[in-house]
Amino acid sequence: MSKYLLAGGTVAALVASTLGIAQAQAAETTVPSQRIEMSINTVNGSGCPAGTAAVAASADNTAFTVTYSDYLAQAGGGTSATESRKNCQLSLNVSVPQGFTYAIASADYRGYAYLGSGASLVQKASYYFMGSSETSSSTHQINGPLDDNWHTNDSTNYADLVWAPCGVTRNFNINTELRVSAGSSGETSFATMDSTDGSVSTTYQLSWMECPSAA
Repeated sequence: MSKYLLAGGTVAALVASTLGIAQAQAAETTVPSQRIEMSINTVNGSGCPAGTAAVAASADNTAFTVTYSDYLAQAGGGTSATESRKNCQLSLNVSVPQGFTYAIASADYRGYAYLGSGASLVQKASYYFMGSSETSSSTHQINGPLDDNWHTNDSTNYADLVWAPCGVTRNFNINTELRVSAGSSGETSFATMDSTDGSVSTTYQLSWMECPSAA
């Protein structure tokens, strides 16, 4: 069976920079050679019990991946109602080389699902920088029957990217949710979240820009 692909949604503005980034040249620069550092500051949610989520930045500073090992939502077949919705809230420490800022260009979510007749999976995600009142979000729905991998994508055109504030360390927060609705067959339907990674086009996740020089 071919891989189930659902593409769409837009990672809208994450947060507007208050430090003059809008005046910087709107063109992508060379990716910084100094390695970025990423770690999980806090993790909460029924979809990511302690020790089951991890984050890693790519060696070339173009992407990062979040992996989950116990992210499962299921409904029907006598399962508890609380099992039908799972969520995970991650607060990531992101340390970038001095003089650079980054934006989230796109994000891919994937996993495996068994959805009986009439069952459905709803996958949600939201993104924001700590201290911002603005949150961008996306929602995707996949309808059964399905017994295969699933994949959703959120992406933003380069001209619409919003950059992290320059010279200020702000945690980047990712909230995700899986919700499974039982079908008409009475059997157990389920969905897992296997990994989360981001990319520009199909390769990159982080887009880079040099911070404007101080006046």
